[in-house]
Amino acid sequence: MKNLYSTLFILLISITAFGQKAEIRKANKMFAKRAYVDAANTYEKVVDKDQEVLQNLGDAYFYTNQMEQAVDVYQMLFLRHEANTAPEYQFRFAHALRAVNKQDKADEYMSAYTGEDINYEDFAKKMDTVNKHVYTTNQIMNNSASADFGISFYNDRIAFASTRNQERPIYPWNKKPTLDLYSAEISDDGELSDIVLFSENINTDQHESSATFSQDGQVMYFDRTSEDRVKNEDDVKVAHIKLFRAEMVDGEWDNIEALPFSSDEYSTEHPSLNADGTKLYFASDMPGSHGSFDIYVVDVNEDGTFGEPENLGTGVNTKHREQFPHISKDGVLYFSSDGHQGYGNLDVYRSEGDFTEAQNLGNTVNSGHDDFAFVVDEENSKGYLASNRRGTDNLYAFSREDYVPPVVDYDDRETNLETGRQQLRDVGNIYFDFDKSTIKKESEPTLDKVVAIMNKYPELQIEVGSHADARGSDKYNMGLSERRAASTLEYLVENGIDRSRLTSKGYGETMPLNDCTEPTGCTSKQYAKNRRSEFTIMNNE
Repeated sequence: MKNLYSTLFILLISITAFGQKAEIRKANKMFAKRAYVDAANTYEKVVDKDQEVLQNLGDAYFYTNQMEQAVDVYQMLFLRHEANTAPEYQFRFAHALRAVNKQDKADEYMSAYTGEDINYEDFAKKMDTVNKHVYTTNQIMNNSASADFGISFYNDRIAFASTRNQERPIYPWNKKPTLDLYSAEISDDGELSDIVLFSENINTDQHESSATFSQDGQVMYFDRTSEDRVKNEDDVKVAHIKLFRAEMVDGEWDNIEALPFSSDEYSTEHPSLNADGTKLYFASDMPGSHGSFDIYVVDVNEDGTFGEPENLGTGVNTKHREQFPHISKDGVLYFSSDGHQGYGNLDVYRSEGDFTEAQNLGNTVNSGHDDFAFVVDEENSKGYLASNRRGTDNLYAFSREDYVPPVVDYDDRETNLETGRQQLRDVGNIYFDFDKSTIKKESEPTLDKVVAIMNKYPELQIEVGSHADARGSDKYNMGLSERRAASTLEYLVENGIDRSRLTSKGYGETMPLNDCTEPTGCTSKQYAKNRRSEFTIMNNE
């Protein structure tokens, strides 16, 4: 009988091991095809995760912006296999740590990767002294169902890319439909209306995005993923991205042709046309690039032909990603990079003149997540960008003002990583019970910190901004948030802060910190995160 049990036990172990190997093979195929969502779900079923599984699982979470999960997996990878893990995982681990605001640990791994002393606090303090502008950003729409990015100016409208067309094939990378190009009207408040799908001449079952237009609106450049798949160095078939040109003919986009320097062997993407239509900036990983993707420029000749693409050089480009160029009417180049020192993942930078230096735009634009597809109307100091700081790619509108040194020292202020607004350091938000505006006892220490800092800086002015969750009508929640703001302000006044230094504003349910935008579908804890008062620094001089 003992031998029988031993035999059955060995058989069970063998069956389990065989099943685990089958799951790993299945997940590896998904990962190789960049089906990261499915790959992560399958890797998670593996009980005994070896180094390869941990590497791929961490990357699958990283590439789908699930940074908390990526940090957990990368941490296990380095705990078990640090001596044998390639440096590229240090780079991604550091960026994942930036996204979850674990800066000291991120410094450790980024320093190990670069061989340099990387110090986030020193970088952030330096940015305080060199920024040219302060940006105020607001999300254009709360849209967790689709990914939206890449706004461009299009006559008196805007164009953007979105996964909202449910008739398109599902892209395995993120399990969302392939991208289409849309145009829309946009109000001064950043509200989109009259959203119109570009014609079938432009949109296909492949990805289309990143449109840029001539000043007269008669010529458009955009990118499209190729239908043809080409084997890469890992012997996996991948589709590269090409640039296309279209002309407006009798009110329709026609004469659509791939640009001659596009190829099935590499990608060309994210075009941006300068004001007089003579130069086209774009990103590419073509041979001769310094890294993953570089920024290039090519002359557009009067006869419609093109010169030879020129790499902008190491002042802009690194061995990592430089993408989403935008050349403003004033000739300033804006682009996104994860290779220059920044706040984490893709940050927006500017460069001008001979493009020998790149300047980070600072933490009023950039977060620890991807911030990209920045465009600006410099004459009116307004523009748009995209960011996945709240989970999915979303559109943001911004206004900007000239930077002046803030009234509060760096050590007493910080940028809210979820809203991009300046707030008091180590203070945070206070929270409310459901359908209540009463200050909770547990909130008093936080409010007392606000009082102490305002006493330290007599010129400091604060906005108390209060919010509601998505349960209840819009009108009711707006009133509820206003009552929460008022009760928060009154606590500060009762504790000695002059009323003239405070403003209160209710935002209703319009600015959630997560994707809980409907009255059902989230946990109580998730809804509770949005029932809050925030303390925003309002004066910078």
